[in-house]
Amino acid sequence: MLRRRRAPLLLAAAAAGVALATASPSGDNGRSVASTLRHGVARSYRAVCTIGFVVADYKCTLRGLDSGSPDYRVKLSEVHLRSAKKLLKLCELNGGFYVKAGQYVSSLRQVPKEYSSTLSCLQDQATPSKFQDIKIVIEQNFGKKLHEIFLEFDEHPIAAASIAQVHRGRLHDNQDVAVKVQYPGLEQRMKIDIMTMSFLSKSVSWIFPDYKFKRLLAEFEKSMSMELDFTLEAKNSERTANCFRKNSVIKVPYVFWQLTTREVLTMEFCYGHKVNDLDFLRRENISPTKVIELFGEMVFVHGFVHGDPHPGNILVSPQGHGNFSLVLLDHGIYRELNQKFRLDYCQLWKALILLDTKKILELGEQFGVGKYAKYFPVIFTGRTLESKSALGTQMSSEEQRRLKEDLSSLGMDDISSFMEALPQDFYVILRTDGLLRSILGNLGAPRHVRLLTYAKCAIHGLEKQPKLESGTINRMFLQVKTNISYLHLRVLIGLLAKVNDAKHKAINKLRRLFQEISRGIHLLT
Repeated sequence: MLRRRRAPLLLAAAAAGVALATASPSGDNGRSVASTLRHGVARSYRAVCTIGFVVADYKCTLRGLDSGSPDYRVKLSEVHLRSAKKLLKLCELNGGFYVKAGQYVSSLRQVPKEYSSTLSCLQDQATPSKFQDIKIVIEQNFGKKLHEIFLEFDEHPIAAASIAQVHRGRLHDNQDVAVKVQYPGLEQRMKIDIMTMSFLSKSVSWIFPDYKFKRLLAEFEKSMSMELDFTLEAKNSERTANCFRKNSVIKVPYVFWQLTTREVLTMEFCYGHKVNDLDFLRRENISPTKVIELFGEMVFVHGFVHGDPHPGNILVSPQGHGNFSLVLLDHGIYRELNQKFRLDYCQLWKALILLDTKKILELGEQFGVGKYAKYFPVIFTGRTLESKSALGTQMSSEEQRRLKEDLSSLGMDDISSFMEALPQDFYVILRTDGLLRSILGNLGAPRHVRLLTYAKCAIHGLEKQPKLESGTINRMFLQVKTNISYLHLRVLIGLLAKVNDAKHKAINKLRRLFQEISRGIHLLT
């Protein structure tokens, strides 16, 4: 019994020890390394124990139940919710990369709703490091005293997240700046946590072969590694600014390269309100469609996608062309879409809007998801392939019933197969779209606004050719061509809606006629 209790602790210690042994020297003293090891063991131990309880709960709860039975579905939902709550507590206790992992999972639309809804409350906040520790990081990176670099530097951070905190400063030329400083010893901490997550992922996949997490974990590790290199974030920031250089509404803070390293990022300080500040948006009469257009252009036109568009990373400034601008922050996680994938994704959205079943299934084969392509309309537009509902409206109760029956027949092996088959670019798309939907829901934007804006961006993305990117006349031609295609699409959508509406009216009229005839026959008899 004692050996069983000690097993998780030994596994945790092994993970932490191996991670530290393979870590590259960072100049930390022995006390710092010991502290990192101690905290790493504690986090890993909590993770091993939590996942152990979750696995046991699934095994015991679902044992002997037929996977197609109603009782199985009820019990599965209950154990999903219990497990999600355990993982939420684990993320909150361990903080750091566990919070990031929880947020990553909650933003994926293909995970069970019990997990996404429970983990969505995780906030990427942390207890700030002591100012003295932050000062040491800055001075070590630039080889100068803090007062030699900055005229003023606020000791109190204006924001503190899981990997860094941000301070406001002023350069000697009176330029206001935001200084993002990475916490000391973070790379070693990440190696310990990722190694623990990898071990747990393999263990769960071994116990439950239908659950496949390898690609998800690889994608998460890749995004975290990118976030830890602030020079990459600076390059992403400049590239995004270049993409939107002709868009007077979009603002990306200027990077001060002479004061930027892997661990310190210095940017122009920008004022603004969070994009979910409804009172400010209403007071300034700012439409949420601008937010949709921003990310639609990123995905469909430029193929260079911001991977973390939560409200804190999008500010609405009262300054700029048209009396406001959207300030885009935190460029640590980006995904450059494969060119063929970008064009296929544009085609997919055009097919989704028109509900072109043949084209959707054809693109599904190209994406490698085969028969699961029929769920694309549900995932992105809230309609089924057979839906008769108008774009942007809720499915009818009959359509919902049929969809529920269809989904109930799916097992975890189907969901895992679908996720494994998806191109890697889809993970960023799904995550970004999930976060964007959440923002738009809070802003009260109608569903059809997002769908039609995406459609316009998709058409723009299809029409955009490298040879037409330069020259005023070519750009004007491209814009006119895009607008004509979009208007054509809008007309088709309108006609389809009217046809469906006329069909429903005719069916209802016939139904009422038959009811009246039935009543008349009943009276005669």
